[in-house]
Amino acid sequence: MRAPAVPHPADPGGARAGRPSPRVVAAASLAPGAEGTELPAVPGFIASSFNPLVRETVRRCLGEPGDPARPNPLVAPYADRTALVLATVAGDATTSDLASRKLVSGRVHNPLLFFQSVTTSILGHLTIEYGLTGPVSCLAADSDVGEEALRAAELLLEDEDLDQVLVIAVELAANPRTRAAFGHLAASGGTGRPPEGDHAVALLLRGVGGAGIALPVAGDRREWPDPGSFRALAALADRVSAQAARGEEA
Repeated sequence: MRAPAVPHPADPGGARAGRPSPRVVAAASLAPGAEGTELPAVPGFIASSFNPLVRETVRRCLGEPGDPARPNPLVAPYADRTALVLATVAGDATTSDLASRKLVSGRVHNPLLFFQSVTTSILGHLTIEYGLTGPVSCLAADSDVGEEALRAAELLLEDEDLDQVLVIAVELAANPRTRAAFGHLAASGGTGRPPEGDHAVALLLRGVGGAGIALPVAGDRREWPDPGSFRALAALADRVSAQAARGEEA
């Protein structure tokens, strides 16, 4: 995959100038605590809601993985041309805390915790489920994590070998460690804020064509309520989902 040498996507003279905006063709937003949703377990992952939350949000966005007889229409035609981007501020703090407490107390370390402490482990699981072979990325940002996720997707879509990007943003409800970390970020000028409860958003961005909503350019996204935040992504996902339910295109 060639590395796209382009200006920042907010630059109107960048490589996307004159090109159609990517379209958000599918989306889902899931806050299981607020919705009273019980998340299905993910084989090989334990203790934390982080990985089940990511997986269930992606399933709501893309639908079931499908099989050769009934392929998933959103991803099967683009199996090797779909990238994944996971964005988060604090990551899977539940796993980090549990592993740390076991280490400090001298208890036997569970190897599954080591495996799932790598944030992209759940992305590997999803690529197997959906048969995806495109690039996988994970990013963290102390400010504007939602905007950084969209910028990463826009850059990936500059690659002529990619047609679409699945963007996933996820945060868990704050625990004492992450609450302190968010406080430190705020004192340092960061805009990241912990959600009121576990929350994840998935957006499928396609470079050209498809239904859904045209993604506003980066400059226009600054006018969104709460620009750059996780909540801005959730609002976009809700808008796409509502439009899909009405059977509309924009």
